[in-house]
Amino acid sequence: MGRSRYKILDEGYPYFHTSTISGWQPVFTRKESVQILLDSFTWLQQNTDFKLHAYVVLENHLHFIASGSENSKRIQQFKSFTARQLIDVLELRGASTLLKYFAYYKRKYKTESKYQFWQEGSHPEELSNEFMFKQRLAYIHNNPVERGYVDLPEHWRYSSARSYMGEASLLAIVLLD
Repeated sequence: MGRSRYKILDEGYPYFHTSTISGWQPVFTRKESVQILLDSFTWLQQNTDFKLHAYVVLENHLHFIASGSENSKRIQQFKSFTARQLIDVLELRGASTLLKYFAYYKRKYKTESKYQFWQEGSHPEELSNEFMFKQRLAYIHNNPVERGYVDLPEHWRYSSARSYMGEASLLAIVLLD
């Protein structure tokens, strides 16, 4: 699959994003790996105008809704930083099987790195109305339920569903509803 990038045309709207691990490899099975994602989102929130409205992290992908200026740049920063940090963790752990997969998925023309951690491409979906936002919000929060991991969305630790129920979650989010 070649590289494809959909453009963010109107930064006045929130956008739905999906980031998937190359080959759908299960990387987010340990707290330390997920914490890298959470810390990166927190850094973006504290140092830019990036606003996180919803998220869910599963073992091999994540979905989130975000807004702010230079959204494409922020997502690129997020993916670049987290890829480097997570590869470092995998190397320290001696996770040779996963690293072999990521070396396999790297395109030959990409000479700046040994691995392809995230699948290439970005397909942000503009959420230009309340219906679209609520539809994607429900999709995000119900993802762990649909996979059979939990019975209720707010039971999934790595999700903003708790925030939308008025409870504390692991990340600060900007509620939209």
